[in-house]
Amino acid sequence: MIEKITFTQETGTNAKHEVTVYALSTCGFCKSCLKFLHDKSVQFRYVYYDLLDPEVKSALKEELNEKYKERIMFPFVIIDDKHVVTGFKEDKLITLLELQ
Repeated sequence: MIEKITFTQETGTNAKHEVTVYALSTCGFCKSCLKFLHDKSVQFRYVYYDLLDPEVKSALKEELNEKYKERIMFPFVIIDDKHVVTGFKEDKLITLLELQ
């Protein structure tokens, strides 16, 4: 299912990690997370989960739950297809993205 989703790509000078963000278009924490990544010049891709078709949302939620064994909370940030950060946790993102 994920391969069928059209993501928005953000370019940045920090491309050490593959970063994917699932966000809600109306979520303040999601907006803060996307701004943080942009301000830190992190290259990432994102999609607004709430703007996807209902069938796609349902299948995506199931796929994310199954693959990452994490409760779906937004923003849902995947780093290098192995680390998941749910919610906007700046300290955790700084550590995992080696931003210090």
